[in-house]
Amino acid sequence: MSITVNIYYKGKDGSARAFVKEMKESGIVDEIRREEGNEKYEYFFSDEDPETVLLIDRWRDQAALDVHHSLPLMDRIASLREKYALGMTVERFDGSGSVPEKDQKYIVRH
Repeated sequence: MSITVNIYYKGKDGSARAFVKEMKESGIVDEIRREEGNEKYEYFFSDEDPETVLLIDRWRDQAALDVHHSLPLMDRIASLREKYALGMTVERFDGSGSVPEKDQKYIVRH
């Protein structure tokens, strides 16, 4: 069963869009898309809230997501989130309706 995670990045003064630009230009997005088990990694921009960006992140299963979370790449992403002072809201869709405790450490709330 695929797991879809919607991550809403919220910033100020265009920082969420700048984050996406750096994620792409640095090659991080391409690295994630090449990971075993990644089925989708795509950003969307709101026409109603220019300070929020939606990432739709889909994985084949929890094992693939666990591997992704264990990679040094996650530290690079966390550094960029800090650089751009982004808050996050996360929605997970896998039938359970909740984010497992072991995944909570990857969510930064402001």
